[in-house]
Amino acid sequence: MKKLTTRSFKIIAVLLALILFIQMPAAYAASLSELKKERSQLEAEKKMLNKSLEQKTNEIQTNQNRQQKIISQLEQIGAKINAKNQEIEVVELDIEIANEEISILEDEIKELQDKIKKRDELLRERARAIQSSGTVSYLDVLLGANSFVDFIDRFSAVSTLMDADRQIMREQKEDQEKLEVQKVELLKKKENLEANKAKLQKLMASLKEQKREKNQLVAELEKEEAKLRAQKTSLKEEYDDKVELSKEVEAKFLKEQARLAEIARQKALEAKRNKKKNSNVSSSGNLPTVAAGTWTRPAAGRFTSGFGSRDIGPIGSKNHLGIDIANSIGTPVVAAADGVVSYAGTMNGYGNVVMVTHSIEGQIFTTTYAHLSGFNASVGDVVSKGQQIARLGNTGNSTGPHLHFEIHVGEWNGSRSNAVNPLRYISL
Repeated sequence: MKKLTTRSFKIIAVLLALILFIQMPAAYAASLSELKKERSQLEAEKKMLNKSLEQKTNEIQTNQNRQQKIISQLEQIGAKINAKNQEIEVVELDIEIANEEISILEDEIKELQDKIKKRDELLRERARAIQSSGTVSYLDVLLGANSFVDFIDRFSAVSTLMDADRQIMREQKEDQEKLEVQKVELLKKKENLEANKAKLQKLMASLKEQKREKNQLVAELEKEEAKLRAQKTSLKEEYDDKVELSKEVEAKFLKEQARLAEIARQKALEAKRNKKKNSNVSSSGNLPTVAAGTWTRPAAGRFTSGFGSRDIGPIGSKNHLGIDIANSIGTPVVAAADGVVSYAGTMNGYGNVVMVTHSIEGQIFTTTYAHLSGFNASVGDVVSKGQQIARLGNTGNSTGPHLHFEIHVGEWNGSRSNAVNPLRYISL
């Protein structure tokens, strides 16, 4: 057997971890498998928690962006409210001035109404005077003059009275019209000011309602943000717990892996000490010639069956997942490449079987040696290419002494879906 190196021990540790997926009775393998399973589960949970943390962070950022947008809108609404407040103040000042003008105008209207009232009384008095003097007209007065001078005097007096009457009537009409115009202007001005004020107040109410709604939305977003932060804190605590637990499991896994590596090392030393004894196991044939390179044939003898479909009777066929090498019972069976024994025992139609797991240039392979008469290798043994591990036999579903040999790319699985033609790797 080749001399073991530090690199070999590292490979052994990796191979021992892969052995966990193979059906074998070793209790320590189950322990390591559980630790590996727990470690994988913790990593998956950490990944999910980390994804949830990122999601919560994004949700909080989205929430804050919405808050900032609404706050900007609130600032704009506040500016509009301030502007409308100023406009309302101006309108209220205009209304105050208008009210003062209205007060002055109302005084003028009252004064005008008094003047009109007095004129009405004067005109009524004049009418009564005319009525009390009978039906005498201005013409009778003129014709009753005693002389020309008296006529002129009477004419002047009548003209004066007539002018005064006409003036009173004209002023009365003008004042009445002026009164109506001032009343209309006054009402119109008051209506315009009140309408403008009502419009501004309505707009102000709308802006205040918008501000109230925005403030309420900000409050809801702040509440939502607090909830999101609480959830994020809870997730972070759970993630930290998983990290600590993961560290503990990793430490246990590495400790168990180191223990198994030490067991493998001890077994390798034991195998080395017993190599001579094992090489003297009785056999009816010789060890096969060890080929150069990575792989070698597993036993000397006659090639009898290849890989692939083969007939099993007149009406059927089956898929043969390996090759058969016929020889006498007891012929030495050797490891096809460097590796670690991952199974040694019986298995259904295989009879006595040995499996070896290999790590070759970063790729895992598993070789299977079936129908053995016996084996001189144990699970965990480190074996070298060409080292005897068993003896050819006729156990299980076998029609004659031969070695059934398989190569699987990867680990052994029950369906043997990863079996490949061994002739791709070994030469007969």
